[in-house]
Amino acid sequence: TENTSLQILALVLSLGYFLFDMAWCMYFRTEGPVMLAHHTMSILGIVLALGLGESGIETCAVLFGSEITNPLLQARWFLKRMGRYDSLAGDVVDLLFILLFAFVRIGVGSRMLYCELASTKPSLIVKVSGVAIYTLSWIFMIDIARFACKKTRGKYRRWKEQHKLDDANGHAVKVK
Repeated sequence: TENTSLQILALVLSLGYFLFDMAWCMYFRTEGPVMLAHHTMSILGIVLALGLGESGIETCAVLFGSEITNPLLQARWFLKRMGRYDSLAGDVVDLLFILLFAFVRIGVGSRMLYCELASTKPSLIVKVSGVAIYTLSWIFMIDIARFACKKTRGKYRRWKEQHKLDDANGHAVKVK
């Protein structure tokens, strides 16, 4: 459908954010190629929706789904800076991030992509853009799954070592 004035405002504000963040990431070299691809695709998708004058609703929905986990990433960053990431709070933030990412970007994203591809209304370029951003979400999901496995194995290994130390020192762990 044709973009509304509110959708245009949201897209222009998001475009400003992505342009600034992309410049920041490139200048300070803080992100890798997958995140830079995410920023590039987001910028191109927003410009496409603004240029076509349509598909603003889909673009806003994808932006919302893509950025909903951002506060958890920021919380993770702050926890690391405060030296509190290796705590229950860090584990909770990571778990919530993984669950929210998987539910929104993969779960809801699958349904949105299906609807986009099944509809006759969106142009081919909009459909191709949807497939591209969805594919990128899966690349992120694979990276996140690897991170989760690595973190879980590390925690299990530390727990097992601590359990062996407790046994060696004669400390019985009482379970209530």
